[in-house]
Amino acid sequence: MSTSTQAHTITLLISCPDRPGIVAAISQFIFQHQGNICQSDQHSTDLHSGTFFMRISFAEDSFILSREELVRAFTPIAERFGMHWSVHYSRERKRVGILVSKFDHCLIDLLWRWRSGELEMDISFVISNHPDLEPIVRPYGIPYHHFPIRREQRQQDERQMLEFLLGKVDFLILARYMQILEPFIVHAYPHRIINIHHSFLPAFVGAKPYEQAFERGVKLIGATAHYVTERLDEGPIIAQDVIHCNHRDRLEDLIRKGKEVERRVLAQAVRVHIEDRVLVHGNKTIVFD
Repeated sequence: MSTSTQAHTITLLISCPDRPGIVAAISQFIFQHQGNICQSDQHSTDLHSGTFFMRISFAEDSFILSREELVRAFTPIAERFGMHWSVHYSRERKRVGILVSKFDHCLIDLLWRWRSGELEMDISFVISNHPDLEPIVRPYGIPYHHFPIRREQRQQDERQMLEFLLGKVDFLILARYMQILEPFIVHAYPHRIINIHHSFLPAFVGAKPYEQAFERGVKLIGATAHYVTERLDEGPIIAQDVIHCNHRDRLEDLIRKGKEVERRVLAQAVRVHIEDRVLVHGNKTIVFD
């Protein structure tokens, strides 16, 4: 697997009520401690009474504060502006667990992008409610764990899976995992479970979206990557894309095209998540891509 040669950075993700002086205070803080800003993005929902969002990255090698010192020194600024904020170090790769069922296209795509160095994360393991995809995962040297989910004892099975997950991963990817997660798993990873939905939400929710699209004779189909919440397929959307289709397309053509866009959208959502480019605001996201 390739490794990045880019210099390590520190990233601040910030949201707060919009008011003058926020950018100046943050920039001055970084300058005072010898940080060199390499990227800065911001957005306000309203210039006068909205919410301000910012993602700012600076080089770690010249910055003179440790993580603990940074938190201690930045806290007064955060309190002055009423900020919700977090700090992220690029050298600390996120640990992920990938959950799959029997469809392999998203899993294969993620594994390829990970091995090529495009997705800089550590895949701790793959979990599936079926044993079928273990031969695909084995050559990558990644552990594969079979956790069957039985209808008659669903909660018990998912609690066992959660016990296995806790402390081992920072976030989860549902790469066409065809199970609805129990609320206690969602609560354990708030805004840290990425699902790929094989439809351009909010259209064609639920099962068989390609069949629904075929029946309607749509001219566009799409895919949606979103964070998982307790409300099925209604979590904050991270990424979406579409692909054209026409009256000549059969159902199998829609499924083939759908798989193409699913792979692309899921990879995009995973990338912006691991690069700390997403801020959640209510049931929406601000993605600084």
